[in-house]
Amino acid sequence: MNIPRLVVAAPASGSGKTTVATGLIAALAARGLAVSPHKVGPDYIDPGYHALAAGRPGRNLDAFMCGPERIAPLFLHGAAGADVAVVEGVMGLFDGASGKGELASTAHVAKLLRAPVVLVVDASSQSRSVAALVHGFASWDPEVRLAGVILNRVASDRHELLLREALEEGSGVPVLGAVRRSAAVATPSRHLGLIPAVERSAGALRAVADMGELVAASVDLDAVLALARTAPPLDAEPWDPAREVAPVAGAPRIAVAGGAAFSFSYAENAELLSAAGAEVVPFDPLHADALPEGTAGLVIGGGFPELYVRELSANARLRGAIGEFAAAGGPIAAECAGLLYLGRELDGLPMCGVVATSARMTERLTLGYREAVALHDSPLAPAGTRLRGHEFHRTVCEPAAGERPAWGWRLPTGPRTEGFAVDASTGAAGAGDGDTGAGAGGANVHASYLHLHWAGSPQLAATFAAAAAAHCAG
Repeated sequence: MNIPRLVVAAPASGSGKTTVATGLIAALAARGLAVSPHKVGPDYIDPGYHALAAGRPGRNLDAFMCGPERIAPLFLHGAAGADVAVVEGVMGLFDGASGKGELASTAHVAKLLRAPVVLVVDASSQSRSVAALVHGFASWDPEVRLAGVILNRVASDRHELLLREALEEGSGVPVLGAVRRSAAVATPSRHLGLIPAVERSAGALRAVADMGELVAASVDLDAVLALARTAPPLDAEPWDPAREVAPVAGAPRIAVAGGAAFSFSYAENAELLSAAGAEVVPFDPLHADALPEGTAGLVIGGGFPELYVRELSANARLRGAIGEFAAAGGPIAAECAGLLYLGRELDGLPMCGVVATSARMTERLTLGYREAVALHDSPLAPAGTRLRGHEFHRTVCEPAAGERPAWGWRLPTGPRTEGFAVDASTGAAGAGDGDTGAGAGGANVHASYLHLHWAGSPQLAATFAAAAAAHCAG
């Protein structure tokens, strides 16, 4: 299949990739093109802005969690029917999973997609030196085709002229555009990065429109499209969730939490649950006072419950309903925000009380990929299951007595007591030692800090759908 595509990269984080990538998506969509948006790596927030700009889901391409062999198939699945695809990179162009070489880097994904790369350069504090920087990135890996530069945060016409002359003389990489400094397109941030688009509503729409207008006025969109069309056909079949899992009987209804407090999810997770025979029903814990009627399984993903802790705590009817569902043996899979919500309390306010742990915000960021093994059977995975995920949070869970961890892993720095372990059936929890225990593993509840992309481990959806079907039948 041949879908025109390009990868938007940068020398480092903070160069303006998200502004330029989102602006490109919005500007191309404004021309009437069907644009498929993608994001390298595990980030949930940037794809939300991409989705607003494109009018279709923003999808992640993570070679660490899903495996390099799935990148092209997942891309083709997400880009079906598109006229062009824009893939935003992660961090600097060659920055990958720690200690894993190029794995999961923007450069790695660009090579897997056989896509040309456009480098977004923050030019705010340089002139001729920009040519040396671009030359270095263009020549570092001959398999990466750095085919264009977009200059960002350019101060003036004179500054732009100096930059263009330097690049024309010393890099051999064409300049596709020069974006002026603009406070109008700044997207507000907080403790975990940009504020998710779902929370900003009209403000997010305005920000995306501003990015599109800025890029349309500053970048040669015809040249960008011409470059995207140079990408050769991919020798791969589109990913199909129906080929990954077999459907269970009974069409169990699985409620999936969403809304502003639980906005972190990968589209493929729900697609796999549907392929596994489940009826996926979204609901918003900030507004629903009960689980969807007939719920046979509950999935609570990541997000920002700490920002909505008062509203979540005040919704005692839903908290009680979730507690009753768990007590009745209903299967629950929760990660990060879902873990906090299932705990006894968050920042001193009551939560669902399904697992015996209390959580609080801290200044310390826990961030990184993890290679994990399931230490106990759960509705998500049997003991011994090995997979890859990532952590991203500024909370800690206070341990109680005892231990029954969901996952174990060893950090690169050696044994550390990061994370915790919970026995969902007795309400006991305890800090792990050596190999890290993180989360809750019980007969029917799995709660963990670990974020998972189920396309990398489709058996998770099959196992959970089967648990929901069994609960429904019982």
